[in-house]
Amino acid sequence: MLFSSTYLLVHLGILTDLKRHELIYTLLHKNVHAEACNMWSSIKRYLEDYPERLRVARILIENGLSARNGKIYLNDIEIPPVRVARVAGVDRRTVNETLNTIKTNRELRQLFESIRSAGLSLKESAKHLNLGVVEITPANARIPGILANSASILAKNGLSIRQAIVDDPELSPEPKLTLIVEKKIPGELIPEFLKILGVVKVSVY
Repeated sequence: MLFSSTYLLVHLGILTDLKRHELIYTLLHKNVHAEACNMWSSIKRYLEDYPERLRVARILIENGLSARNGKIYLNDIEIPPVRVARVAGVDRRTVNETLNTIKTNRELRQLFESIRSAGLSLKESAKHLNLGVVEITPANARIPGILANSASILAKNGLSIRQAIVDDPELSPEPKLTLIVEKKIPGELIPEFLKILGVVKVSVY
């Protein structure tokens, strides 16, 4: 099963701190970026001669929408093609043509049938839930160790990660790692995050 490649969202509420950090590290540094990169490269190979269809495919991926039997779904909820057309800036016919291309191409069909939304993001509601957020911008999203070291800093300061959100470097011009923790993050930890190899910017809120 593939998750929306705009970001990976990991729910961590029932795991111990150690297991949480091991899970995030394994997901991000061994599987996710390689899988997302291969997925988008495959899609571009088949649709790059049709820029409007490629735009539709990008909207589907960014929003975790699957294409099954010529229809669009958010998990099990069917989405009208006209809604996607508006967001993509194309007409409904282009969306239907994209869906037909996906349906008739075995590799594209398998890719889009397996996409699932990553689920609820706590980022926007963190303030209202009294959760802490640290947003980390790397010089290169493929530099290993950024997540593991960030998680280590939080753990050493008694901060438990609730969720990790990772932008896909194939789709985001400035990919970020966002960690949401159980309470507000002290501003004095910012210099610690900036010491991590590859980190160029840190925001805490």
